[in-house]
Amino acid sequence: MISTRQPVYSRLVEGFGTVTITPVDPAADSALIHSWVTEERARFWGMGEASRELVQEIYEDVDRRTTHHAFMVARDGERVALFQTYDCAEDRVAECYEVQAGDVGVHLMIGPSQGATRRGFTAALVGTFTAYLFSDPAARRIVAEPDARNTKAIALLERSGFVLGPEVELPEIDLPEVYLPAKAARLAFLGAPAPLPDSR
Repeated sequence: MISTRQPVYSRLVEGFGTVTITPVDPAADSALIHSWVTEERARFWGMGEASRELVQEIYEDVDRRTTHHAFMVARDGERVALFQTYDCAEDRVAECYEVQAGDVGVHLMIGPSQGATRRGFTAALVGTFTAYLFSDPAARRIVAEPDARNTKAIALLERSGFVLGPEVELPEIDLPEVYLPAKAARLAFLGAPAPLPDSR
């Protein structure tokens, strides 16, 4: 099945390619997402035992929400990452720190590499995600909360300019439409770039 969703953001990264960000189409994208989240390398994503049908149901639920969003990220037309955003004030992370106006939460999963690993690949994607988020004037700070054991993700955030915050315990969510176990996470923050001075 081919997605009919249109990109919400596109950016040409010199020496890397064109990166596009497109809302997840749960029916069209669930098979690929399922193949990613059930790999051992994605264990911190927390969906290792999920069926394809459950993955589709989860992203259908996200698709219905106005506070949470999921995107497929492609490089030159090839889907290479899953990117999720959420309103921190409407998420369980709000119980773990003092949310500020303009805080945008993120989750990021880089898909398995095809062929040789390309130097700068992840940095180019992270740079595009942050540029997309900060293209919204209301976004003042990006908040990430990777699993506290996920040292690779934490190191990536630090290399990308995030400032590490405290380790916190994200509370369990047990609702009819969604279940999330409690999780030890490490907060990380990236402030919006300062506006360029007015040259007039």
